[in-house]
Amino acid sequence: MTITRLLGRSGIKVSAIGLGCWAIGGPLWGDDGQPLGWGEVDDNESVRAIHAALDHGATFFDTASNYGAGHSERVLGRALAGRRDGVVIATKFGYTTDEATRRALGTDHSPAYAVESLQTSLRRLGTDHVDLFQLHLGDLPPAVALDLVDTLEAEVTKGTIRAYGWSTDDPASAAAFAAAAPHCATIQHDQSVLRDNAEMLAVCAAHDLASINRGPLAMGLLTATTRSLGDDDVRGRAPQWLSWFTDGQPTPEWAERVARVRAALTADGRTLAQGALGWLLARSPRTVPIPGFRTVRQVEENLGVLALGPLPDDAFAEVERILAELRSAGDGPA
Repeated sequence: MTITRLLGRSGIKVSAIGLGCWAIGGPLWGDDGQPLGWGEVDDNESVRAIHAALDHGATFFDTASNYGAGHSERVLGRALAGRRDGVVIATKFGYTTDEATRRALGTDHSPAYAVESLQTSLRRLGTDHVDLFQLHLGDLPPAVALDLVDTLEAEVTKGTIRAYGWSTDDPASAAAFAAAAPHCATIQHDQSVLRDNAEMLAVCAAHDLASINRGPLAMGLLTATTRSLGDDDVRGRAPQWLSWFTDGQPTPEWAERVARVRAALTADGRTLAQGALGWLLARSPRTVPIPGFRTVRQVEENLGVLALGPLPDDAFAEVERILAELRSAGDGPA
């Protein structure tokens, strides 16, 4: 039986593992030539992968208006055509792009742009509503984010969105937003076995929010597969905020930490990726990991966790013991 979870106080039910759709957006570039996407992608394989996800019980798909400058939304809309009623679609707003040149332009947190971005996303996705509309600018001061609440509530009333949330890694900001935003249902944040955010999970519990886990596989570090990372892949030329990779290779300190927890994560026969996702499901009843994907094989492996369930108690306890030991020794990156 497929495991399901709720998107917080919205009551919207989703598969406990969703699909993160950043990678299928393809290339995106900053003005300085910095890659902000995951490189070239086969759209037909992306569609096949999404169809495989549906066949394996996935109902939750997370994208954003800037993934591939809108390309991810277009591919997702194509793949879900005729099957919209059975899925929950989340997208995000706040970053501006030029779709023709695949360039990142900047940010816009104005209420007017939120409405404009929503309408553009609806056209790309081929739908009349999105289930979850998320502010993508994680570093905004809470007071600025709260300026969007009236606009978002109006869209809920119109039926163009069912609920909304914020993608931020700051627990204090998340708490302030959730306390004042009636239909805030989720916080999307960095969360993995390598980088826990206990404070954010506590905020989600206190405000009845779902914890949507961005980077649940550490952008590929918590998988058993490797491939050459080109200059058009954000991991191949990692910006300062992306510590998992250096010069296209796993950062040695992080790779060592993966090696330390690998045996515990795979003790019951799971793959490394399945163990990492199972750890997240065992970590909190509010977590909804959204691993990225490029291929049918990746989707099938990740969604195998819907049948396997959370990591067993003994394996989870062993992972926690190892992580506590690493923290105590000050071993590895922060």
